[in-house]
Amino acid sequence: MNPICVVIADDQALVRAGLAALLDLEPDIRVVAQVGDGREAVAAVTSQHVDVALLDVEMPVLDGLEATREITAGGSGTRCLIVTTFDRPGYLRRALEAGASGFVVKDTPAEQLAEAIRRVHAGLRAIDPAVAEESLVAGANPLTQREQDVLREATNGASAKRIAAALHLSPGTVRNHLSSAIGKTGVQNRSEAAALALRNGWI
Repeated sequence: MNPICVVIADDQALVRAGLAALLDLEPDIRVVAQVGDGREAVAAVTSQHVDVALLDVEMPVLDGLEATREITAGGSGTRCLIVTTFDRPGYLRRALEAGASGFVVKDTPAEQLAEAIRRVHAGLRAIDPAVAEESLVAGANPLTQREQDVLREATNGASAKRIAAALHLSPGTVRNHLSSAIGKTGVQNRSEAAALALRNGWI
């Protein structure tokens, strides 16, 4: 039987190497590439046969969620499994919306990670039960795409004018989006709204 061919995408070299070493102990799994960002992961899937792509969420150049979107839309048949430190419920929802088949956290025991890869390869889902439960409790992301964009810019303290310039919007439109996001998140100001959205994985 052919082994399950896996690519590992993580911006931390030690994490990549550690995951590869653990998975290479499994007789039916073979790590065919280790890469440091989402763009390299997409390239690896395009250039060789990959059954399952293991993707971190937060990576440079192209994050794991966008890489998942590109890989699943590319028609290669490669399935995506998010393996991340960030067990934010919003990340799970966004990962599934992007086309991911699974979502586990990095402290998952090696045998459970290997089993998640096998499940995903077989066309099933593999989702960390604690994250799934938290996602149900937290509920859906209440923010529109524009509100998410505006809050993302606001995380580094940018003024409405600077956010407007970055997103090619008017300052008045930005203030409206910020006001709406503050109302939906039930907080006092844009900084608190951005912090809450980050904690929940909404942005």
